[in-house]
Amino acid sequence: MPVAQERETDVEATPLDRHGYLFGTHIQHSWSPYLHQIIYEDLGLNWAQLRLDSSDLSQFLGLTQNPSFYGASVTMPNKVAILPHLNEMTEECRDVGACNTVFLRQGKNGQRLLCGTNTDVIGIRDSFYQSVASPESVFHNRPALVIGGGGAARSAIYALRKWMQVTIIYLVNRDAAEVQTMVRDCAARGYGAGLRHVATLEEAQTLELPGAIVACIPDFEPRTAEERQARQVTDALLTRPGGRRGAVLDMCYNPTPFTRLVAVAEGHGWQVILGTEALIWQGLEQDKYWTGKTTAELPVAKVREAIAARVAKRLASKL
Repeated sequence: MPVAQERETDVEATPLDRHGYLFGTHIQHSWSPYLHQIIYEDLGLNWAQLRLDSSDLSQFLGLTQNPSFYGASVTMPNKVAILPHLNEMTEECRDVGACNTVFLRQGKNGQRLLCGTNTDVIGIRDSFYQSVASPESVFHNRPALVIGGGGAARSAIYALRKWMQVTIIYLVNRDAAEVQTMVRDCAARGYGAGLRHVATLEEAQTLELPGAIVACIPDFEPRTAEERQARQVTDALLTRPGGRRGAVLDMCYNPTPFTRLVAVAEGHGWQVILGTEALIWQGLEQDKYWTGKTTAELPVAKVREAIAARVAKRLASKL
């Protein structure tokens, strides 16, 4: 069967039975529509996820009223801005304070409810449990590390604390005030215990190595003194001699999942999990909401194979 092709045309010009959106800005390189198209073609659904490169919430909310609309992936800068417009939120969405998935439910009186969830937390959790052969020896009952201070970092803290049986969670970020805000927010929502900002090389060189690392930052070279300091702290933890290595998930996969952090981690004995793994597992979770199917009913192997082929193509282009 040929690999699914993305449906890039707008909904008015496309004879679809149902349609959804990828709603955000700078989304032209996202793999999300491609991933969902694989699923819809396997299920025999004449559906597609269309790119809506916008931060105009009024426009988006108007489009959700179309009878053929089934839901949306929501990305920056709309993950927080969408929250006041939702009729209902799942626990994950409410606790993380960010929505990456809009889905529909019918209310008691038959009205259409716009609901939100956060499948990023599932993507992070399942990336580790599907990739690490022995979670008990690799990251259970060990410290973890989250790099970054935005919505993805909050999702990582939530997943680590709720499901992954870690002890303390180290936080590395360029902005100390952003870390303080994140710690306060997580504590207020019930999952902020045991968070520690690691700000200096001296600290990084004495800490127990983490069993799980989640990087939630773009693959850019540091420009400011604060960014360089955060890079040095991260590198100190990754490259320090001795100690028991764990697994590293770098959430960044655009323009390539083969980031600098991935290269450093791999070169120093860490198990590397590419950001495309999180994309796969959070995307499958989204389609459970949109199609009503269980994971067992979705083409998991086909999705993984197709994304792996794309990753291999990206790697070949670098050689």
